[in-house]
Amino acid sequence: MSLTLVIGNKNYSSWSMRPWVVLRAAGIAFEEVVIPLYTGAADKQRILDVTRSGKVPALRDGDLVVWDSLSIIEYLAERFPEAKLWPQDRAMRAHARSISAEMHSSFTALRRECGMNLHRPVRAKQLSDAALADIARIQEIWTGCRARYGEQGPFLFGAFSAADAMYAPVVHRFRSYDIAVSPVVRAYMDTMQALPAFREWTEAGLAETLVIEQFEDD
Repeated sequence: MSLTLVIGNKNYSSWSMRPWVVLRAAGIAFEEVVIPLYTGAADKQRILDVTRSGKVPALRDGDLVVWDSLSIIEYLAERFPEAKLWPQDRAMRAHARSISAEMHSSFTALRRECGMNLHRPVRAKQLSDAALADIARIQEIWTGCRARYGEQGPFLFGAFSAADAMYAPVVHRFRSYDIAVSPVVRAYMDTMQALPAFREWTEAGLAETLVIEQFEDD
């Protein structure tokens, strides 16, 4: 059965980016369906016709529909074990899942104040203490992973994994908002930005012309 991934605008939809990068980086064939966000009732209904959550991304595999970025990634890891989307070592895998779950459930201030917008001119903005604490914690996570697993490769756990995909939109946020980062974090960001799947998503997002005013507030 063929897979279909329903996503939002590549310029803005950070949640859509995560499973898309996983699929593309792993070389898993899929059909892409883009439904523009916040463009009216018709497009909202198109999303509801796929998943009653009313949100993207959503993955269709035959008659099965899986929604939510992390749930989709976990499904893909089970469906395609040969892709090795999580580290093979049990302790590393637990670590990767823990930081991925933290990304999924945390960092609300950073999300709110530094929305993903690939078209945004690179410039800093004044951030709250809560957002700065989020940034510090993410840098701590990345630096810790690189210190522990750096000898195995340039990604968080050596080889590319689902954990890298979960943090991929943060790379864009750090770049767009000119966040001050350590040399270790900068090197990791460079690694991610050189990833072909990351570059492909970015180029497609920059090619989009739809502007959503509520995401252009700064």
